[in-house]
Amino acid sequence: MNCPYCGHTESKVTDKRQSPEGIRRRRECLKCKKRFTTYEKIEKGDLYVIKKDGRREKFDIKKLETGIEKAFEKLPVTQEKIKKMINEIEEQIRKTGKKEIKTSVIGETIMKKLKKTNNIAYIRFASVYRQFQDINEFKQEIKGL
Repeated sequence: MNCPYCGHTESKVTDKRQSPEGIRRRRECLKCKKRFTTYEKIEKGDLYVIKKDGRREKFDIKKLETGIEKAFEKLPVTQEKIKKMINEIEEQIRKTGKKEIKTSVIGETIMKKLKKTNNIAYIRFASVYRQFQDINEFKQEIKGL
């Protein structure tokens, strides 16, 4: 590990913790004595998403994050809780062991998590995911809650 300050190749680990991003290590350069943080994350295998029209594309966690963050926009839910939910959803999807997964499976997984967490976020996400066309579809979904 090269020191980001002086470029020296030797450092010692002063602290090691688990974090949502992986393993967080606090390091100290043996030459300049400055401290810096590194993260070790397990590289996950490629996962492909099968779109409604049959196209395949690489799974992009950023798209999942964007959708969930929009659902929670202006709601009293901490960023930490949202991150935890995103990690749980990704983990649940990857635990299937499949290399390809349909968007419908991902969508339903998200919907279940949102329904347990916040009804407003659930309705927001459902309105886009299920492509509500009129107010009656909203009413039906709300009755289902």
